[in-house]
Amino acid sequence: METLYFIFQSIILGIVEGVTEFLPVSSTGHLIIFQNLLGFKGIHPNYVEMYTYVIQLGAILAVVILYWQKVKDTLINFFPQRVGYERSGFRFWFMIFIACIPGGVFGILLDDLAEQYLFNPVTVALTLFLGGILMIYAENRFRNNNLMGQELHVTVKQAIIIGFFQCLAIIPGMSRSASTIIGGWVSGLSTVVAAEFSFFLAIPVMVGMSFLKIVKIGGLFSLNSVELLTLAVGFIVSFIVALKVIDGFISYLKKKPMRVFAFYRMIFAVIVLIAGPLGIFK
Repeated sequence: METLYFIFQSIILGIVEGVTEFLPVSSTGHLIIFQNLLGFKGIHPNYVEMYTYVIQLGAILAVVILYWQKVKDTLINFFPQRVGYERSGFRFWFMIFIACIPGGVFGILLDDLAEQYLFNPVTVALTLFLGGILMIYAENRFRNNNLMGQELHVTVKQAIIIGFFQCLAIIPGMSRSASTIIGGWVSGLSTVVAAEFSFFLAIPVMVGMSFLKIVKIGGLFSLNSVELLTLAVGFIVSFIVALKVIDGFISYLKKKPMRVFAFYRMIFAVIVLIAGPLGIFK
């Protein structure tokens, strides 16, 4: 029965990850809250942390599958002389690389401190609430000032701005998606372009970070068979759910504002803050 419940917990967390990874509501924050709520833990001392990073790879795989045609086009047209520098795959991935630099630097410097002091339901709830306010302000102030249409084309300056905004995601509850979309607004991108750039940016960021974390923690071979099974279940569930969510999210952004996610963040944050004193979280 314990094994079945362990798998059930993994299914729930896989759904949470798949739904929240690319929505501007913080997947890490939601996982921290739901892992705490479910009492999710393994035998390995760092199993929960490893689980979090492994199932995020399932959601990243969903991006690769859904945007495979665009990924393939950038690889086929990688060299500038084939289509011209402005539309080359080299230029596109170079912009992704530039946007990764600030987060990589600050992540190395601050990630361990964030995990030590900020990975708890109260901090997550406060950040969700404040991040929701920031989203509403940024959308009202910058969303209609975009300089570009629906084509995924980002300049060096825009990539740098987005990269620095992505650093906010080091704080659990802020959301990497929200941070990069806000950065896209500020830099002059349309909402859809900002969201899609955020999706592509997640590929190297999350794959690299997950790989480093898994190696640092001790690797998958240090887990027992049940822990490996729950990892596989969470990975598959998050992949399937993310496939549906990403497509729906982009369709939503083409027609409606993002403030609904900000209101959700704020309401969810209040619920978590009320639940804490009631002893619901351990």
